[in-house]
Amino acid sequence: MFYNEDNDSITLKIKAQPNASKSEFVGLYGKDALKVRVAAPAVEGAANKELIKFIAKSFKVPKSSVELVSGQSSKIKLIKLKKKSEKLEEFIKEIESGR
Repeated sequence: MFYNEDNDSITLKIKAQPNASKSEFVGLYGKDALKVRVAAPAVEGAANKELIKFIAKSFKVPKSSVELVSGQSSKIKLIKLKKKSEKLEEFIKEIESGR
């Protein structure tokens, strides 16, 4: 499963693909990660910053609510959203239903 839900937070397992023309969700990467193209190079944390910005904007939460838990220098990352959002819950339902 590509996410883990706690009381007030959700942790997403993400396979990041840097150097994309635009940041976007691609779909599932296997069964246990979400693939995301990131419009920034994997240099000096630029891709991580762009990924956090993209996740926050996509799910309408403040950037301060998005934390990179692990994978700072890896393509597989754990991103924790400290604040649940309606957009995120809708997104998870769409992915799980295979849309």
